[in-house]
Amino acid sequence: MSATTPRSANGRVGRMLTLWTPEDKAFWEREGEAIAKLNLWISVPALFLAFAIWQVWSVVAVNLPALGFKYSTDQLFWLAAAPALSGATLRIFYSFMVPVFGGRRWTAIATASLLIPAIGIGVAIQDNTTSYPTMLLLALLCGLGGGNFSSSMANISFFFPKERKGSALGVNAGLGNLGVSVVQFLSPLVISLGIFGVFGGEPQLIIRNGEPQHVWAQNAAFIWVPWIAIAAVAAWFGMHDIQDAKASFAAQATIFKAKHNWIMCLLYLGTFGSFIGFAAGFPLLMKALFPGLNPLAYAWLGPLVGALTRPFGGWLADRLGGGVVTFWNFIVMALAVLGVLYFLPKGATGFAMPFGPAEGSFTGFFLMFLVLFCTTGIGNGSTFRMIPVIFLTQKMRELRGDSDAARAQAIKDGNTEGAAAVGFAGALGAYGGFFIPKSYGSSITATGGPELALWTFVAFYLLCVAVTWWYYARRGAEMPC
Repeated sequence: MSATTPRSANGRVGRMLTLWTPEDKAFWEREGEAIAKLNLWISVPALFLAFAIWQVWSVVAVNLPALGFKYSTDQLFWLAAAPALSGATLRIFYSFMVPVFGGRRWTAIATASLLIPAIGIGVAIQDNTTSYPTMLLLALLCGLGGGNFSSSMANISFFFPKERKGSALGVNAGLGNLGVSVVQFLSPLVISLGIFGVFGGEPQLIIRNGEPQHVWAQNAAFIWVPWIAIAAVAAWFGMHDIQDAKASFAAQATIFKAKHNWIMCLLYLGTFGSFIGFAAGFPLLMKALFPGLNPLAYAWLGPLVGALTRPFGGWLADRLGGGVVTFWNFIVMALAVLGVLYFLPKGATGFAMPFGPAEGSFTGFFLMFLVLFCTTGIGNGSTFRMIPVIFLTQKMRELRGDSDAARAQAIKDGNTEGAAAVGFAGALGAYGGFFIPKSYGSSITATGGPELALWTFVAFYLLCVAVTWWYYARRGAEMPC
């Protein structure tokens, strides 16, 4: 800041915070906590909307056959998986945007970008002659919502002190994740009503339970448009940028040389990748395995459980340690997938459980998936608590000298790298949202059932158990956290 730049007594220039020291307890109690909470509570609805747009295809794809779209089962799984593929890729870039552009500016711009797929889908779905490549492009554009997660989490991590990061990131992500559940719950309701009148387009005629019925399928996308606009404006005028969070890409890119960055990417792929992947593929998987059921009547409950347990996972990790919570969480995840396999209908595939009800059990299948969603939420919270703590601890270990300036620089570097690692882990973890639904489709095509995909998940979770125990949870671990 130049000598001529006006600066307020409390360290603010407009929406820029020129003084931000959350580790200073006096500063935190005096003004830091109130500012941090303001930014958190504006960030939450913006992230909620990002998740809603990101996952809108999980319900849109289910309805396409009834609307007259002639797409194969594998093509439908592609539409459900494509937003995760683009969203995960965008997250790699979004991970580094907050220190470059500022959290307030980037949150507002990224939120406003969600209008593109929301309006595009609402228009395209009204014409069942819309080509598959067009629909696939719109599905890929929904990845803009997925990208927002990394920048949002990186931004919020700057606002809170070390002992509050787990809870704050858990609240931001957990309530943001509710967008997945709400889009799956709300869509069947809003498409049954012409809530936008002449502005929402004409209804479509479908046959449901042998009876003709008018629906406004476009409302599944249009319903989010006004809220996206409001959230973008609120972010621009209500949030703050942090001057100390400014950093070049080169300064953040040091995480690519850090071993623990890549280890945590693996673990987050197991937690968040599972959450978003299971959420994207759950409705189509239920429809494929239990065709007599309406999947949208049940699918929203899984993401709801996962979203609500995420803040609990962060809170639990703050108290018991992220490594311990994550270790036991992966064990339960592996057991829950075995439970899903037990309750599947026994088809022609050679990968089915040799025991269990031959016709399967929807109740058992559904309850096991609820356990899985619960553990993905807890694991999301615990792993995201681990990342900033690991990088801050690493910098404090490398500290040379005990001067206030050296400690302040170590804390700043640790927070900068930790925020970048949070965003980057979120990016790679999001690829699970592509691989899981796509693996369902590939497994069903190749073997006649999803069992091969599910056995692969069990093996991966056991790998995560071993890695977590060795590096973070065992006595004498390299980086206990």
